[in-house]
Amino acid sequence: MLLTTQEASEIILAHAGHFGEEAVALESALGRVLREPLLADRDFPPFPRVTMDGIAIAFQAFTEGQSAFFIEEIQAAGAPQLQLSNPANALEVMTGAILPLGADTVIRYEDLNIVDGIAQVQIEDIRAGQNVHPRGSDRRAGQEITAAGRLIGAAEIGVAATVGKNALRVARLPRVLIVYTGDELVEVDAVPLPHQIRVSNAYTIQALLSPWGIRAGRLHIADDLARTKDALRDALQQYDVLLLSGGVSEGKYDYVPRALSELGVRQLFHKVAQRPGKPFWFGCVPEGAAVFALPGNPVSAFVGARRYFVPWLRQSLGLPPEAEEWAVLTEPFDFKPDLTYFLQVRLHSGPTGVRSAQPIAGKGSGDLANLADADAFLELPKGRDHFPAGEAFRVWRYR
Repeated sequence: MLLTTQEASEIILAHAGHFGEEAVALESALGRVLREPLLADRDFPPFPRVTMDGIAIAFQAFTEGQSAFFIEEIQAAGAPQLQLSNPANALEVMTGAILPLGADTVIRYEDLNIVDGIAQVQIEDIRAGQNVHPRGSDRRAGQEITAAGRLIGAAEIGVAATVGKNALRVARLPRVLIVYTGDELVEVDAVPLPHQIRVSNAYTIQALLSPWGIRAGRLHIADDLARTKDALRDALQQYDVLLLSGGVSEGKYDYVPRALSELGVRQLFHKVAQRPGKPFWFGCVPEGAAVFALPGNPVSAFVGARRYFVPWLRQSLGLPPEAEEWAVLTEPFDFKPDLTYFLQVRLHSGPTGVRSAQPIAGKGSGDLANLADADAFLELPKGRDHFPAGEAFRVWRYR
């Protein structure tokens, strides 16, 4: 009996890897997984920070009925802290400046009329401490700002910079090799003969992994058992993950499962109750490489890499599962075989916040061009053959 997609996922995630840690320069950390907490190296903000251009006063003077303030001088951003020499006076202050000593409240320019160095307050609604960001109100020195295990984005880069981290400890990425089989394949810059096609799966999968910072290698293997074994033997010793495309079905030249078995790779399953991508093979070397052997048809290979490898990668890097995303079918769809079907869709959302999925008709698992017209797969569960408009299903987005 074929595995369900859920059962296949559980087996794959149960064999997630761990590749250690490394230090990378801050400029190279975007998209990596943080392996150390980012702590405040001092109070944040480190001083009472002015948040509006205007004047700084002692609020008590205003409560005692004073509405006109003589301006002593200007407290600029980045300048050492000044002090009010007279609590009945004011200092002009700029956004980002340290609040002058003796002052506790900032009145913005829009609420003032300044003539001949005298600032006349034009409104009555003044609150003590307004327009001041108190020292340490965001974080105290030593407090955690960002926890380990976070995917590093632009915000985390900014936090790291502000606490003085010019290098970060991150999860080490796996060494990945994309292997593609088939005598019909020629390289991108070749002119194919009538019976040949240019390789595409390797570049598609390579591009899928690129945002993670993975620079996967590529290797073409001819349809020959001995060559397949020799190439895979070397690859299993040099890489943490093999992503194979082709040679996993039941054709006379599909040597991959046999070669892997003879090399001691433990088969964990072969075939999943899904379309496209039914012949998917998964296994691993004990304490060694994981092997994702995907069918050679372009859509099958892409579905397998997106649906199974990316979640495995997230778990291997210590990230939580990606948030489930669902979308509503815009039109009914029928699929007769008792298999999970990955329907190519284009996603839309409107002012109601409801995400909808418009089916993009393709010509089967070999129709690579149709992937460019869609932007996600809708996972339609096995056990039924009619999927009505208006029902929501799980989305696997690839844009």
